[in-house]
Amino acid sequence: MKYNFDEIIDRRNTNALNTDGFRQYIFKAGPEKQFKYKDEDFVRMWVADMEFAVAPEIIDAIQKRLDRRIFGYTMLYDKNFFTPFANWCKEKYDWEFDKEEITTSPGIIPALYQLLEDLVKPVDGKILIMTPSYGFFAHSATYNDVGAVFNKLIFSEGHFEVDFDALERQAADPDIKLLLFCNPHNPTGKVWTQEELQRIAEIVEKNNLWIISDEIHCDLLRKNVKHIPMGKIMPTYKKLITCMSASKTFNMAGLHFSHILIRDEEERARFIARDKNIGSLNPLSIEAHKAAYEHGGQWLESLKEYLDENFRFVKNFLAEYMPEAIFEIPDATYLAWVDMSKCAPQIEDLTAFFANEAGVLVEGGDALFVDNAEGFVRLNLAMPRSIIEKGLVRMRDAIESTRK
Repeated sequence: MKYNFDEIIDRRNTNALNTDGFRQYIFKAGPEKQFKYKDEDFVRMWVADMEFAVAPEIIDAIQKRLDRRIFGYTMLYDKNFFTPFANWCKEKYDWEFDKEEITTSPGIIPALYQLLEDLVKPVDGKILIMTPSYGFFAHSATYNDVGAVFNKLIFSEGHFEVDFDALERQAADPDIKLLLFCNPHNPTGKVWTQEELQRIAEIVEKNNLWIISDEIHCDLLRKNVKHIPMGKIMPTYKKLITCMSASKTFNMAGLHFSHILIRDEEERARFIARDKNIGSLNPLSIEAHKAAYEHGGQWLESLKEYLDENFRFVKNFLAEYMPEAIFEIPDATYLAWVDMSKCAPQIEDLTAFFANEAGVLVEGGDALFVDNAEGFVRLNLAMPRSIIEKGLVRMRDAIESTRK
């Protein structure tokens, strides 16, 4: 089947965060905040969902459920529901696990909030986060009134590495109870090697820490790149929790469903018992996720090919028109993490600058990525190439205008 990733879909007036909520999310402002550009004229390269239509195989599954015409209280009674997900992990990652470990959550973010509430106590509890970081890692600590210690990734020539000497010291602090880990890493797109994962695992086990491995981006890999679940590296470690979902891979974030694999039986029981949704699920989410893992493989391969071309386009554009930008195509995700600190060093807030002067919405800096992110912007490339080109041209022209 052919899929049209060049199609431009109008998402305005659908209550989409991307189109209707950017003022509040990015700028912490309401409708009173005005820009030089009209809302409909912005190029939106910010929030991490796609501008692509959901796979028709998934739409068909949802439609069949719609045809049943009743959407009452729904819980999971199908004992075989998790089989497609387990088969997917076996096929893609050669990783098997006891299906009894699987719990569900409306999303990885609410799961993190609850898990930290369970596992880390205020006053004498802290978590470790590698930075730059997905903002909600830090927000989950703030929500639970626990401290967050930042392990700054080392950035050199467009590549990121763990500062293992610092990680060793930080993990040895008796107040540190948990490593909140991202694999592949957001926002850098780094896919951790087996050697890196083994060393991280050794540090975690040596200090008897909990580790939550957020692997939501694991399906969105560049060609010939392999993802290794932390569950394969730590096959028997009881304090490992793995978070996965088809939502990021298949552009279904609004359907709110994720798999949370909890090995420790006591924590698994506590997590289920403290579920604020009392086990209720969206009936459309159930059908969508089952269809994604059963029938979405071909769509995903086509998507990855399109994304690879998008990344090559951006790499070539930056090299030709913004050579001061430091960027290497990431191992995973559909997000480009670009060091633009030398493009316009006099600009302190690149996010505001590009919104006002280029009409391009991006995310970047410590305000949105916790720490170790100043001078960087994150560009969402999961959109038609024509939109990406329009956005990059505007960004180039805005930067050039500062030099006149």
